[in-house]
Order: sequence, then C-alpha cells, then structure tokens
Amino acid sequence: MIISILSAVIIFGILIIVHETGHFLMAKHSGVRVIRYSVGYPPKLFGIRRGETEYAFSATPLGGYVRMLGDEVAEEPSAETLDGYVRELQADLLEAARHHGTAASLGAEPAPAMLALAHRLAPAADEAAADSTAEAILGRALRPDEELLLAEVERRGSVDEAVKALVERRAPALLERYRAQAFPTQSLATRIKIVLAGPLANILFAPLLMAVVYMYGVPFVKPILGEVKQGMPAYVAGLRKGDRVLVVNGQKIENWADLSDAIKAGNGSQIKVDFARPVPNGPPSRLSLLVTPRREKEDTGYGNKAPVWIIGVLPRGDEGLRRYGPLRAVYQGVVSSVELSGRLVVGIALIINGTTPARQALGGPIMIAKMAGREAQQGFADVAAFTVMLSLELGIINLLPVPLLDGGHLFFFLIEGVRGKPLQLRHREFAMQVGLLLLVALMTFVIVNDISHIMHS
Repeated sequence: MIISILSAVIIFGILIIVHETGHFLMAKHSGVRVIRYSVGYPPKLFGIRRGETEYAFSATPLGGYVRMLGDEVAEEPSAETLDGYVRELQADLLEAARHHGTAASLGAEPAPAMLALAHRLAPAADEAAADSTAEAILGRALRPDEELLLAEVERRGSVDEAVKALVERRAPALLERYRAQAFPTQSLATRIKIVLAGPLANILFAPLLMAVVYMYGVPFVKPILGEVKQGMPAYVAGLRKGDRVLVVNGQKIENWADLSDAIKAGNGSQIKVDFARPVPNGPPSRLSLLVTPRREKEDTGYGNKAPVWIIGVLPRGDEGLRRYGPLRAVYQGVVSSVELSGRLVVGIALIINGTTPARQALGGPIMIAKMAGREAQQGFADVAAFTVMLSLELGIINLLPVPLLDGGHLFFFLIEGVRGKPLQLRHREFAMQVGLLLLVALMTFVIVNDISHIMHS
C-alpha cells in the first residue's frame, strides 16, 4: 500500500510539474507576471521567491497551479487585486536588493527595509543620478510603477499607507503597468496560448518519455503459442503449444502484437504461417501451413465487444527486451503516443455517449494508486509507460470544454472570438460554479466507485 501511494504521488507530481510548467513558461514568454508556481494545493508548506515568482510546495498533493496576475473573471482589477500587485512590487524591490547583496544594510524586517530603500531610491530630480543609485542597490534600473511606490512610501513614511493611497487613487502609471502584465488584459491569442500550453506540455511529454523507454528497453511477449484452442482454426490447421511463429504471409513476426496485427490484416483470407516447432534433443524444425481465420466478437477494451479475425491461440508468456537507438526510439515514441491518444479519445467518447458504462471505465485516486504500485513493482519500463498513459489522459481531458478545466477557458475564449467581446461576468461566474459542482460530483463518483470495486473484490 505504501509503495502504491508513493508511486501515485511521484507520478502525479511529475505530471503536475510538466503541466504547470507549460502554463508557466508560456506566461513568462508572453510577459505575464506569474505570482506563484505551486506543486500541490494550499495550505503552503514552504516556498522560495526567485525574481517575481514564488515557487511553493503545498500540503494537498495530486494538484498544482500557476497563479498569474489579475482576477480570473473580472474586467477591471479590484482593490484587493491592486493591493496584491503593489505588495508584489515591494517584494520585487526587496528581492532585487537581496540578490544584489545590499539587503543586509536595509534591515531584516520588510516594512523598515522598504522605508530605508525608499529613502535611498525615491526618484530624484537628476534622473541619471537616480538610475546610478538604483544600479548600485538593485543591480538594475527602476520601473515606473516601482518609482511610484517608492515616492509614495517616502512621502507618507509608511508602507501600508502608501499602498492604500496608491490603490485608492488608481494611479494611471500603476494601472498601465498592471495591464501590461495581467493575464485578463492580454490579447485573446496570448491567453489562448498560455491556457493551451498546459495540456500540450502533457501531450508532448508522452512521446519524449516513451523515447526514453524505447532506449532503455521495451519488454515484449514472444510469439510462442501457449494455448491452442481445440476446434479453432489454428488447432485444425495443425499448430500446437510451443510452436514459435516466425513469418505470416511473408511478414516477419517478432512479437505477439505483430502476430495479432498480421492475422487481423488478412481480413479473413487464408494466411500462410511459417513456424518453428521444438524437437526433443534436437534443433527446432521449421514448418509451414495455411490457416483460415474465424471472425468472432472480442472485448475491445472500451466495455463493449466487436467482431475481429482470430485463429484461437494465446501466448505462452515468454518475454524479451528490445532496445532502440535514439532516432528510432523518438520515432517509435511518437507513433505509440499517437496511437494511444487515439484510443483514449475513442474511450472518452464511448463513455460520454453511454456505450461504455462509467462504473466500468472510470477509476479514481484509489484505483490509480493501486495501478501505479503494481506497475512500479514491474520495473522502469512499465511504470514509465503507465506515466505516459496518464500524461496523455491529463492533457486530453483538460481540453474538454468543462468550466474550471483548461478546455473550459478555451471554450470561453472561442465564444469571445466569435462575439468580439467576453461573456458577461455573471455568466462566467455561473459557469465556474457549475464546473466546480461537476468536478466535485465526478470526484465523489470515482472515489465511491473505487471503494465499491474494492468491496466487491
């Protein structure tokens, strides 16, 4: 159980970091201020500030967030938002002084340090002299909003009073700088890029990790027959337990998946099977025979059955390990990730339209932890492949047009693009409340479903 929990936490931690880093990097690239990058949800355990961003670890695992400047749904910054922004400017100045090695001379407490900094840096009549002083203390020039804050602190002799005055006055220079860095005031294209970057990071992470798996070594099931069902085409044609399939219709068979694909590709037509049969105290004998597949319904993995061509054999279970070179590994990683993405999209669609029962298809944190623990015990390749699947699921599900998910924000942006203006604030707030209700209901369902499966097993 401990291994399962730790495995799930580590896997989800990696995927959360990948997802949030996508948002973070695109926001920084676009000039949007990122106030906090957090792995986990509040309460915060600890954090460290670097530049204008605090990097935090929080107590609630299996989640994370990137907090950007600006109210998520408000058209104009509230007093609380502006107050927070001005406090961020104060933290920027003190962080720059600390990084440049001059913080010790200002004092340890933020408020007295800010007063001392304002006294030394408040804009002077000689702009060149002010810039020189700023370079000496901060290692950089002052920005207009910082100059405004320092001048107000110097004038009032109190940081709190200065912040309050700036917020109430809503100084144009302050609002201009705020709008340049706030997420809601960015262009529609910029907001789309920032929101889309998270799911895309998860989707692009999958083939990269799969490439590592292919270079490390991919376990495969050898095409050695374990069970040959009586009365089925393979048995009737003469195949027996222990036979190793070598070639089907001229196609070399290296693993069980190759054999399955070759049978299905024949579309029911007679196939030629070349195989090696073990001989006691001697080398295997190579034989050939013809088999006509039979069409029967089999489980598709989506909770329903579909007709497929089979010959009635099961693998013995012998495994091998295949390693790929870097270029081939990258190619195989992309191909397998695309194929898996397609299966996941089909699976999600079948759940939504009711073809696949939700109780059968959906698993919650308990089920994921059990699977993570099982894969971790199998080895690196298995746990990495499981991580790839979860990464693709996280990316694809986040693109669904559900409020609170990235896809919900993208849907709002689509409406904004069509209408030429955002939805009204009350409509967006209502949609967020509905989205929260849906997510809570879904989480409750999958957790109860997990417990039900455990009780029944």
